[in-house]
Amino acid sequence: MSRARTAAALLSVPLIMAGVLSAATAPAGATPRPAKSLTCQGKGVDAGAKVRARTETVIDAPLSAVWKLQTDVERWPSWQTHVTSMDRLDHGPFRPGSAFRWTTPVPPNPATPATSLDITSTVEQLKRGSCIRWTGPAVGEGLHIDGVHVWSFQQVRGGVLVRTEETHTGEQVDADVPYATEILKQGLEAWLGELKTAAEARSC
Repeated sequence: MSRARTAAALLSVPLIMAGVLSAATAPAGATPRPAKSLTCQGKGVDAGAKVRARTETVIDAPLSAVWKLQTDVERWPSWQTHVTSMDRLDHGPFRPGSAFRWTTPVPPNPATPATSLDITSTVEQLKRGSCIRWTGPAVGEGLHIDGVHVWSFQQVRGGVLVRTEETHTGEQVDADVPYATEILKQGLEAWLGELKTAAEARSC
């Protein structure tokens, strides 16, 4: 797969990714230390993955509203620009074992026509109102990514601190780790941005 093709695919998908760990704030002259990896019930992202990203934001909305938006996966297409279809594969409350299949477009580029990625995510760990960890593959024409995605939600002054971290493994992303990591980070930031916009709009 060409670099352009990989970029197009990854920019479309804030799937189950994770890239460079954010550095913790350190005093001037000190060596920054990487932030501790996010976990949910003791389980984190893929420790062996080369492609890893993390980001966070504060959302000015009730925790219940943020949690509902994120876990009501069937409604993702209503507020996430890059989610074009969604099928919940189980019924009842969102819980460990819940699975969902969703698609996201891959724009055309000079080398290839437009296509889409099919992603199947399975919830492995979940603590209501606190954290979620899901895993699963993303498959498209000439592309296969295995991802692990962890979410953390914490009430703070001013709203809800949402942190997310994801790792990707696969031949295509491992071929250019810095580039794939940057694309993953952009995808996570876009997802958080849309979550923030949707939650704050509904809480006005």
